[in-house]
Amino acid sequence: MSARLADVSLRGTAAVCALLSAGAHLLIAPEHLKEVAYIGVLFTVGGGTLLFTALGLAWRNPVPAWLLGVVVSGGMLLGFALSRTVGLPGYQDEGWDPPYGILCMVAEVVFIGAFIAWGCLYRLVRRREDTYVDRFGHPPSASVHVR
Repeated sequence: MSARLADVSLRGTAAVCALLSAGAHLLIAPEHLKEVAYIGVLFTVGGGTLLFTALGLAWRNPVPAWLLGVVVSGGMLLGFALSRTVGLPGYQDEGWDPPYGILCMVAEVVFIGAFIAWGCLYRLVRRREDTYVDRFGHPPSASVHVR
């Protein structure tokens, strides 16, 4: 698999995961706004941020989108775990909340996994570019092209 194809595949996978998680959070946000307002606000802000992240992954420089998505996905996972164990201020839930809880957890874990794989791919490609030489032993910037 070429590095370009791997890059596009990882970004596409992450964008789909971000859209799934955003959709689920935005769908149940109104219900949470009625129960505990700050949880509903967090769902709305997190869902909107993940929509922006999915768009950002299509840009030429996706690094800001990756970082934003990892922070939001990690925060959502942490919030889910805390709300099921020690609880959050004014809010504690039990169970996995099928299908949304499970869907979001899987999407967020896969997003973070795709980011880690993309980071490894990026480092590998950069390392190859740094060590690349043409058939005359020149690095790309010093290559002489003869016609």
